[in-house]
Amino acid sequence: MRQGPTQTQSITGTSVAESWKMFDRIAGRYDVLNRVLSFRRDVAWRRFLYERLPDGCGLKVLDLATGTGDVLLGFAAAGDKVAAGVGVDKSAKMLELGRRKVERRGLTRAVTLLRGDASALGVRGESFDAATMAFGIRNVANVPETLREIWRVLKPKGRVLILEFSLPPNRIIRGLYLFYFRNVLTRIGAFVSGDRHAYRYLNRTAEEFPHGEAFCSILRDAGFKNVRAHPLTFGVATLYEGNK
Repeated sequence: MRQGPTQTQSITGTSVAESWKMFDRIAGRYDVLNRVLSFRRDVAWRRFLYERLPDGCGLKVLDLATGTGDVLLGFAAAGDKVAAGVGVDKSAKMLELGRRKVERRGLTRAVTLLRGDASALGVRGESFDAATMAFGIRNVANVPETLREIWRVLKPKGRVLILEFSLPPNRIIRGLYLFYFRNVLTRIGAFVSGDRHAYRYLNRTAEEFPHGEAFCSILRDAGFKNVRAHPLTFGVATLYEGNK
């Protein structure tokens, strides 16, 4: 069986298994940098993720690597499709900021943010209608183990939706994208966040992580069916979906 990346190596001095410590350091600037560095495309990408949720209303959704809770807050603003959301992240400071956002919007009864490990959730199986992860799968220590855990906690016919950076297939666009990613993004991110290692880490992991059919294959190995990849913005990001 194809095992996929375990992500235990050290990149720019930061091990993937301990990347949550880096997110603790940059938590205060993370949201604004996401908007600036993606030219607000991250908002459109998450909107597309919302559109790929399973049919029906009153869904219970699990969001992994939830950060400051943007994905779940977007669900809550989208109407009655999602009744309850649970966000899990290892970064205590990201979660602290997320809880403030949840409280400000009066959503404490609908959105719960918890500190935990995506590969060992400690909840009973078949608990959620959908599981989402936005730009977090490349930061887990063991990708296949995490995907199998997602499969376990999804209800029958539940859906996984994973949004992640990818490399554009067009050679010219890919060259421009990599120049921006390696030179502009890393320098702005380092300047604004005050952490020169963080955005080098994010750049390297995004480039090296399997994308397209390679990641679809890893999802299939974890047990997911009807796996599809939706390239977004010329392929600089991709939304992956699969059903239990």
